Amino acid sequence: MDNTTYIALSRVDTLMHALDVTANNLANADTNGFKAGRQLFSEYLARQKGPDTLAGDKQQSYTQDQATYRDQLQGPLRQTGNLTDFAINGEGYFTVRTTQGIRLTRNGAFQRRLDGTIVDESGNPVLDSTGRNLVLQNEEDLLSVASDGTISTQNGAIGAIGLVTVDNIQTLVPEGHFLLRPTTRTHAVARPEIRQAMLESSNVNAVSETTRMVEIQRDYDLTFQLIQTESTRQQTAIDKITAEPTS
Repeated sequence: MDNTTYIALSRVDTLMHALDVTANNLANADTNGFKAGRQLFSEYLARQKGPDTLAGDKQQSYTQDQATYRDQLQGPLRQTGNLTDFAINGEGYFTVRTTQGIRLTRNGAFQRRLDGTIVDESGNPVLDSTGRNLVLQNEEDLLSVASDGTISTQNGAIGAIGLVTVDNIQTLVPEGHFLLRPTTRTHAVARPEIRQAMLESSNVNAVSETTRMVEIQRDYDLTFQLIQTESTRQQTAIDKITAEPTS
């Protein structure tokens, strides 16, 4: 393959990843608290060497896929009327205890089990500000949660929902649709703000993501067409060079 094909293939590889990221965003457009994935591109310049290199070919530009990061723009908050639904306004994450360890989430669609334990959609216990499972006694009803996370029942304040964060949000590793695995130490949010009977929607704009997917597909088709055209051109040139001369 020549340099034109290598450059085009670098673009194709990046576009395939972009398509996967965009498709995942669309699949989670209705996932509570989901943050859209974004790609970070860069230009990789390769200096060509050799006495036969033309002046215009001494530096070639390749597309490089540097990383995928999460767009931290907050999703819109919506009323649900469910007293065990909670939305975070601002920074922070709820903490839940899974079989693999502590995980973080922005999805506050919780429910109360028969034993009084507050759990997420997968049945993982939600933790309070001290790191213990959030449990209500049988005779207690969940009446209100203050904006700072303090939980009160008819027996008064019984604890607080814990909100934590990390120094670098991009170090959180997604697991499943709404869980995040911290890879660094977590710490409590200084000024937590929780809204009861509300949920944070995904920050994915389905219309924008669909448009983006169409653009990626078009770019992919054009780039792949370039590769095919270049391959045909090379094969034609080879056929002409190797063809037996006619008498």
